[in-house]
Amino acid sequence: MNATSIAQHVHLLGVQAKAASSSMAKASAAQKSQALRGLAKLLRSHTAALQIDNAKDIERAKVAGLEDVMVDRLKLTPQVLETCAQGCEQLANMPDIIGDIIGMKEQPSGIRVGQMRVPIGVFGMVFESRPNVTIEAASLAIKSGNACILRGGSEAIDSNKALAQLVQLALAESGLPQDAVQLVQTTDREAVGHLITLKEFVDVIIPRGGKGLIERISQEAKIPVIKHLDGNCHVYVDTACDIDMAVTIADNAKTQKYSPCNAAEGLLVARSEAAVFLPRIGAIYAAKGVEMRCCIEAKKILSQLVGVNIQDASEEDWFAEYLAPIISIKVVADVHEAIVHINHYSSHHTDAIISNNHNHIEQFVREVDSSSVMVNASTRFADGFEYGLGAEIGISTDKFHARGPVGIEGLTSLKYVVLGQGQIRN
Repeated sequence: MNATSIAQHVHLLGVQAKAASSSMAKASAAQKSQALRGLAKLLRSHTAALQIDNAKDIERAKVAGLEDVMVDRLKLTPQVLETCAQGCEQLANMPDIIGDIIGMKEQPSGIRVGQMRVPIGVFGMVFESRPNVTIEAASLAIKSGNACILRGGSEAIDSNKALAQLVQLALAESGLPQDAVQLVQTTDREAVGHLITLKEFVDVIIPRGGKGLIERISQEAKIPVIKHLDGNCHVYVDTACDIDMAVTIADNAKTQKYSPCNAAEGLLVARSEAAVFLPRIGAIYAAKGVEMRCCIEAKKILSQLVGVNIQDASEEDWFAEYLAPIISIKVVADVHEAIVHINHYSSHHTDAIISNNHNHIEQFVREVDSSSVMVNASTRFADGFEYGLGAEIGISTDKFHARGPVGIEGLTSLKYVVLGQGQIRN
């Protein structure tokens, strides 16, 4: 597409999405559930075909020299597709919150004032790598009664097109407008510029990807943005904790999968536990090929192990989102120092404390300024599906409108409803 045709393409998507949003806002709960269950069936019946399209993207990524961790994000394995299907079904089984009225209270004048939950309208989503985001975004749009325009990364274009076709088929089979979920058909980056300024048709933009993408959209968008920033997540091992539990969680949070934004990138250990805990987790990390970037104290303890990959941590390491088998490790005095470190260096995504001390737990939960705070659980649970949201559009590190995993409620707004019986204002 040339510049003119790209602008026309995106404008048409906006016109169609706006029209579809009116129908989606009025759609019945039964229709939306039918579409979601139908999409789950289509994902399962088309698993083999989807992997053929996905293989094209993977091969192109390998030829282009993408890192293994990025190639991993592209894969639509049967397990990934089954998770997507289950997410659709979970959403279908959840109550429909559109139209709910909350907080109805009678005022001295006799009027009753409450708030009704309504769809946002049209959201645009710009995302990189993971093609399963197409399904997550589409299913949430359907459940929340919104329309959406999706722009995936060029590295997953064949997978995204195939998935979007299934979504539109499911919509049509349930009597909902196909244009409720549309995919930008070009990989040209110019399309993003048009989408994020399409304020007459699009109500909110949701970017999900690397820091460069987020920064560009935050700076250039003419539409409100719900940001999904870095995942520099921490596990803090507290004084007098259950060491066995701490080892298990610190292992899982880092090594269960390296590429997600909720994988732990930093490990903080109370000084009182370091001599016992660090050799145990260090041996596990070494066996799995994890590089450890350490403060002086942590390095001294871990250097006693054989076959470990230890490097001196730099100031940049405390800020880093590695998305790779690398972790920063720091020994701290106590929970207070851990909280100060996290609030300074973390991306405010997800941070965990491993502790048996109620006061320390309470302090950590209250003072750590992150969208999710875990107590004696892996950071890998910071996920819409695991939170029972059915799926997530992303994990917002904003404090305005939506924070943490953004599910159905994050894609809705509230409007005031006032009920009277002829009251007039004096």
